[in-house]
Amino acid sequence: MNILLRLDHLLVYSITESRKISNFFWAFIIFLGSLGLLLVAISSYIGMDFFIFFEEIIDFPFIPQGATMSFYGMAGLFISFYLWCIIFWDVGGGYDIFDKKKRKVCFFRWGFPGKNRRIILEVPMKEIQSIRIITGVIEGGIFTRTLTYESLVYMETIEQGFIPLTRIEDNLTPLEIADKAAELSMFLGVPLLY
Repeated sequence: MNILLRLDHLLVYSITESRKISNFFWAFIIFLGSLGLLLVAISSYIGMDFFIFFEEIIDFPFIPQGATMSFYGMAGLFISFYLWCIIFWDVGGGYDIFDKKKRKVCFFRWGFPGKNRRIILEVPMKEIQSIRIITGVIEGGIFTRTLTYESLVYMETIEQGFIPLTRIEDNLTPLEIADKAAELSMFLGVPLLY
């Protein structure tokens, strides 16, 4: 969550959700892997060696190995296409606007294409009760039991309850979380609670 614009009466945070380096990386890797599976399956179906250095691997009958590889190759292409579409549409991306002049807070996010592509939540500033830092314990680990303490910043409102302003995936340090919460608390003129 980056500050996009800061004025006396306006504070805008940009949210990058699906256009992250990791999503680009996985979409590209899945595309290359599925393309490789399809090429191996096609070469076994045709009976020609597209890859000279994989001569021993490709000498197998099309049924069942080649058919299985073509199935996994097509499934990988569909998954890759889905990831590229999400990146292109910027699903989950958007911005948060805190506007003192209009006396409202607006959360804007992009969704999937359709009639509900734009997701907008507006909260009047008179409904904001506080900014809260809530710390929770998350158990993780496959073979070991590890406990991590994660803190998130929430905006407490009368109508909507707690609205999260940060996410665990943001990987913010405790100092960055405290700075963000203090900045929003001072900007909105509401108490900061722990």
